[in-house]
Amino acid sequence: MVGACSAEDKGDAPTQFVAAPSVSAVPVESGVPSAVPSVSASVSPTPKKTVKETFLPKPGNSSGRATIPSAAKPINTGKPDRTVGTGTPASCTSAAVVKAVAAGGIVTFDCGPAPVTITMTATAKVKNAHTTLVLDGGNKVTLSGGGKRRILYMNTCDKAQGWTTSHCQDQDTPRMTVQNIAFTGGNSTGDDTEGGGGGAIFVRGGHLKVVNARFTNNRCDRTGPDLGGAAIRVLDQGGDTPVYVVGSTFTGGVCSNGSALSSIGVSWTVLNSYFSGNSAVGKGANPARSGTPGGGSGGAIYNDGDRMTLTLDGTLIEGNKAVEGGGAIFFVSNDRTGTVVIRNSKLRKNPSAGFETTGLPGIFYLGSGNPKVTGSSLS
Repeated sequence: MVGACSAEDKGDAPTQFVAAPSVSAVPVESGVPSAVPSVSASVSPTPKKTVKETFLPKPGNSSGRATIPSAAKPINTGKPDRTVGTGTPASCTSAAVVKAVAAGGIVTFDCGPAPVTITMTATAKVKNAHTTLVLDGGNKVTLSGGGKRRILYMNTCDKAQGWTTSHCQDQDTPRMTVQNIAFTGGNSTGDDTEGGGGGAIFVRGGHLKVVNARFTNNRCDRTGPDLGGAAIRVLDQGGDTPVYVVGSTFTGGVCSNGSALSSIGVSWTVLNSYFSGNSAVGKGANPARSGTPGGGSGGAIYNDGDRMTLTLDGTLIEGNKAVEGGGAIFFVSNDRTGTVVIRNSKLRKNPSAGFETTGLPGIFYLGSGNPKVTGSSLS
């Protein structure tokens, strides 16, 4: 559960001023007087009052034991380029977040000692000229779309954010990391940019990494054959490297397809993460059956494209559902080169109301051979 509370700064205790001790001159052998204090009582310094810091609950699958490769580890934010806020909840505003994201670099928050929710009045957009954006909430910050708008947007093919290359779909930068932060109430319904989707985060090009993040109750359009990602929608990654999702939680997402993660032609590596209560609510599948709007596949994860991979390790996917195929996972590699690997994970109670692959409960799979499942349970 993400918090939306704040705490007032109590400050330091008033300083108590004590009169200086009296001194007297006494003779020494050299004949030079020396000042020796005469102290009648000792004075203890007034202790400072402290304000206890509180944090958001730790996201992810607490039972996950996947090894984290260096490329998937959090970024050191000990020396930020900019900080949102000046120590109080009131100083942490939507405008400050939008400005910091546009400026790029390493961004941290100083919103006081307690968790805080920042309701966005505009979508924060990444400028393509920047090589790096790291958004670190310090396990205290929730960014909310208020149920009205997408929260975070990066698109290397959007000229409004700066046109930096003629092959924008395979651009290596910006490299965006969101870590120790929560996203809630994102909603991209009605936004058909690049086909729509991405209620909390939309990405095309560059690179995305998600570490220790929480996504709750995000939304995108309820119908459509190939749009999705109530939490995250990704199209293209530089060099076809995977999107890393580490120690993160996805709950309560609702979209036509892929109500946590959705992508076309993109690989994912999901480690020590948790998915629950996400629903693919479209109807008619993909391609859409005659007389239907399409959609309804991949309750938690929707992957479509050609040569791509999905790797799950140390991850729990439970209680998600799809009106059509793949209550947990919908994975279709059109040229049958794509692969799925499931290690040391549990997938359970993810109903597919329409269709799923025999022997793989909660999964619809078309790819190279069969998914490689080790140390895992599917039920």
